[in-house]
Amino acid sequence: MSSESLSLFPLHTVLVPGAALGLRIFEPRYLDLIRDCSRQQRGFGICLILENEEEGTAAAAAYGTEALIEDFGSGDDGLLTLQVRGHRRFLIRRVRVRDNGLQVAEVAWCDDGPAQPIRPEHALLATLLQQIVEQVGGEYAKVSARRFDDAVWVGWRLTELLPMTDEQRQALLQHDDPHERLQQVLSLLP
Repeated sequence: MSSESLSLFPLHTVLVPGAALGLRIFEPRYLDLIRDCSRQQRGFGICLILENEEEGTAAAAAYGTEALIEDFGSGDDGLLTLQVRGHRRFLIRRVRVRDNGLQVAEVAWCDDGPAQPIRPEHALLATLLQQIVEQVGGEYAKVSARRFDDAVWVGWRLTELLPMTDEQRQALLQHDDPHERLQQVLSLLP
């Protein structure tokens, strides 16, 4: 696991690798974060807020996902809007807080490794995901059929698309093994 410094944007949501997320930015510390990320052409970390904010600093989950900016603009209210996509997972090693309240973490990157074939006991999940994508359409409607054979991709898409709590999504984000992640998803189904 390589280590690197990453600015954090704690939220009341979980971003998983490959998923898109829209954000509205209005706090000065996060406007600074976005400006820095744009200048350096790098991402920032999104982590689930575990506790209510006290004095402007939220306690964030230890695992998060790097967000890469895909598009930006301004809303009708004049606020900065961003479209980001989840990239790499990370584990926070240490956090420091800047004078402006921005949290910067030393993170270790988590490697999902190469695509892995779906195991027979999880074939139902790939079929379920295909049905969801057929009904919902959207950006996954035209993906290659081979993606539905990849345990890593199927696990992240189900984590993104199935109705579940943020705590359940966070638990899935923390699994390093894609087959364990799929087994956990299976156990969440009614």
